[in-house]
Amino acid sequence: MHPQRELNRLAARKAALRCDIATRRAQCAEAAAALARPFAWLDRALVLVRRLAPFVAVPLGLLAARAVLPRLKFFSSLAFGALCRLGRRRESS
Repeated sequence: MHPQRELNRLAARKAALRCDIATRRAQCAEAAAALARPFAWLDRALVLVRRLAPFVAVPLGLLAARAVLPRLKFFSSLAFGALCRLGRRRESS
């Protein structure tokens, strides 16, 4: 058996150690929250880009098709149809 004085000292050390662990846990949580802020902003930006992508892809595709294939109307209309389908597929996902 341990003497009572040593048990009291160990109990005090255990309480101090628990307090240190709680303090460091709070510091780690604050650091993780600060580190995650830019990623949260990036995530919101990516969601916005994905929502706007179908609306932006069709006009850009039309401009590109007209610039690259101005005389070939068949391929231009084919490219337009493919872009419209791609936009609808992204909207439904």
